Amino acid sequence: MLASFPMAVPEIPVRNVDEAAAYYVNALGFRFDWGNDEGGIGGLSQGQCRLFLTNEAFRLRYGNTAGVVIWLNLDSKGEVDELYERWKAAGARLLSGPEDKPWLLREFTAADIDGNQLRVFHDFSRYGPAR
Repeated sequence: MLASFPMAVPEIPVRNVDEAAAYYVNALGFRFDWGNDEGGIGGLSQGQCRLFLTNEAFRLRYGNTAGVVIWLNLDSKGEVDELYERWKAAGARLLSGPEDKPWLLREFTAADIDGNQLRVFHDFSRYGPAR
């Protein structure tokens, strides 16, 4: 019996796998593991996080076409701020800066070159709003 679910690997729709992968590598610090635009799919990783990039031809076979929002759950507010500064220095497309939200998440939002969003957050609800 399955004891727990494995980590999810989101499929991110992109116009061109090679161009999108270059952005994820150069601006967001991911490693390009395999694939290319000709094959329609590419895999990236950073630490325990894995992502798949797929172009339109690949997605048409499966009917998935909409953009996505990926939430990245970090271990502390400090890590959220640190990643924001790292991505800012690398020229990432940042849509908002780190902020403590009323729903008790510290978060910021970035976008890739195809308009998909990455919301980076730390859930501090167990500590209350003061921390």
